[in-house]
Amino acid sequence: MHSKPASTNFYNNVHIRAVIYQLLLVLGLGYFFYLIVANTIGNMESRGIKSGFDFLWSTAGFDILMSLIPYDATHTYGRTFVVGLLNTILVSIIGIILSTLLGFIIGVAHFSQNWLIRKLSVIYVEIFRNIPLLLQIFFWYFAVLSTLPSARQSLSIGEAVFLNVRGLYLPDLIGEQGAGWVYIAIAVAVILTLLLKRFARQRQERTGQQLPVFKLALGLLIGLPLLVFFIMGMPFHLDYPELKGFNYRGGITVIPELIALALSLSIYGAAFIAEAVRAGVQSVPKGQTEAARSLGLQEKQIMKLIIVPQAMRVIAPLLNSEYQSLVKNSTLATAIGYPDLFTVFVGTTLNQTGQAIEIVFMTMAVYFVFNMIISIVMNLFNKKVALVNR
Repeated sequence: MHSKPASTNFYNNVHIRAVIYQLLLVLGLGYFFYLIVANTIGNMESRGIKSGFDFLWSTAGFDILMSLIPYDATHTYGRTFVVGLLNTILVSIIGIILSTLLGFIIGVAHFSQNWLIRKLSVIYVEIFRNIPLLLQIFFWYFAVLSTLPSARQSLSIGEAVFLNVRGLYLPDLIGEQGAGWVYIAIAVAVILTLLLKRFARQRQERTGQQLPVFKLALGLLIGLPLLVFFIMGMPFHLDYPELKGFNYRGGITVIPELIALALSLSIYGAAFIAEAVRAGVQSVPKGQTEAARSLGLQEKQIMKLIIVPQAMRVIAPLLNSEYQSLVKNSTLATAIGYPDLFTVFVGTTLNQTGQAIEIVFMTMAVYFVFNMIISIVMNLFNKKVALVNR
């Protein structure tokens, strides 16, 4: 009995060939990117541009329209990176919160018994989902906010809130001595609320009895900080914006670029989230709703206790994708000059320093980390709401 040569058996082994092909592909891609990086570094050196991250400690020499931390032109390029990073986080968080709230309201409204509300939800989704996000940003910035009155003719609510072409001005809450205890009370109230929710769930599973979690949590979140607030002698005061010269000073200033970008991201993202909510609700068997009605539950109770908990297993994976898209879409801020990470770092800093590889790498790493965090959090949430444990 003759056996085949070892070389033939090696060549015919599917798994070994697959590993070899994958290694060749990885080596080929690695060499391709190596050539790109080496060529870029060579071009930079020929122009007298040094590679490395030492530029981060050089003086930036330019101002930034909005900063959540102290910043001026004398700070470093590393500081500009932090400023842009925080501005990106701010608009992303605002967009995620507002788009989620609005999206759930529009998505649930699709199943309203009221004909007008139902049709309005459909119209909302079809309009804002099919208009490019960049055009929506331009609409809010140029067609709405740019037409507001000047500072002296500001729209106002009392003598506290002012809206004009230069932005929205709000009172700022300034903490005094003892304010830290109020912040601690807020943190304690949040922790107690989470523990209360967990206890109520375990108690219901054990005895079948429900606790008024919402009312108790509301009492904790409001009552405990308020109690500490009065005990510490009300250690806060409001700093109101005041018109000085041609603009308002003091308080909190929300620049129109932030308003336009946050509104656009929220309204655009809400249209897609509403569709995710609609798909999730429709995935719940109609028998569940009919059984709940036969037990005498109201429509609000059916939606809250029966439909939404089951629909979340479909909604959660879709939310993951929408949140990541929202963060990436925030780079369109450069079209209206909102100083996010892409505008400040890839735009201005790169043009001044020429450190293309370092700046692009840092920016890509930030957005990669952002989206990985969102993915991890949403995957954990998805496992929590899943009906079947895998």
